[in-house]
Amino acid sequence: MTASNTVRPRRRRGKADSRPGGIGRTPFAYFWLTLLALFAGLPLLVLLSNSLKTAIELGENPLGLPKGFDWQNFADAWNQGGLGQGLLNSLIVVLGTVIGTWICAGLASYALSRLDLPFKRALGNYLFVIISLPVQLFLVPLFFLWSRVGLINTLPGLIIIYIAIQTPFATLLLRTFMVGIPRELDEAARIDGANEWQIATQVILPLAQPGFLTVGLVVGLASYNELLFAVTFISTPSTLPISTAFLQFSQGESQQFGLVNAAGVIMLVPVVILFLFLQRRFISGLASSGLKG
Repeated sequence: MTASNTVRPRRRRGKADSRPGGIGRTPFAYFWLTLLALFAGLPLLVLLSNSLKTAIELGENPLGLPKGFDWQNFADAWNQGGLGQGLLNSLIVVLGTVIGTWICAGLASYALSRLDLPFKRALGNYLFVIISLPVQLFLVPLFFLWSRVGLINTLPGLIIIYIAIQTPFATLLLRTFMVGIPRELDEAARIDGANEWQIATQVILPLAQPGFLTVGLVVGLASYNELLFAVTFISTPSTLPISTAFLQFSQGESQQFGLVNAAGVIMLVPVVILFLFLQRRFISGLASSGLKG
């Protein structure tokens, strides 16, 4: 049969994309993607618009576009809310929480995925139970304990709490990455004379780098946005993270909504920049984490 006589199958228009990760090319799919984009983006546009309005204009037209650009809200929010110090405190908390979670969850996930531990399945179920419990249950006893050991109004005390909260989820997430790493690498390293610590730190953990990046982003965003424990355990203004800056804009029973919106925009800028730089690795890391369990 010659090439000219070969009949090529016609591709149907509107057929869903069958490639891995394909979302389809039909107008219906684009409609839902546009709807989701509007659902996610409109609140941010309203936040930015309201941050550029005066108090009178905000009361008269809370959902419309601003008549002008009043940048004074950003200056007042920065000075009155102490956002510079708040960003520095949040940076310390985020870095400490991410590094601590990497260490604890990395070693725990290696033990659950690569070692022959007794009651391994029970330990995994225990982590699932811990994740399902509301953290508010531990608030009161933890406050009295932190008061006795002198960790109230300290950033290390807040970092320890965040590490304890985030480690169970991070352990289960990292475990899904390490399970997919071939066990032949462990055996080859043992034949070469490597001990368990060398296998973990020089072979397995470096191969799970996408998992550590995903965990770092998830844990960092969670600790950056956390408010309950930050308000409960820190009351000194110089130690407050930026997530508590909104409390500075309350005057009695009134709320300075213009400054609140401006502070919200300032708080969102570092998160948006970080996500734009790391979005590809973050999405690929989340996708690869579900391949094997």
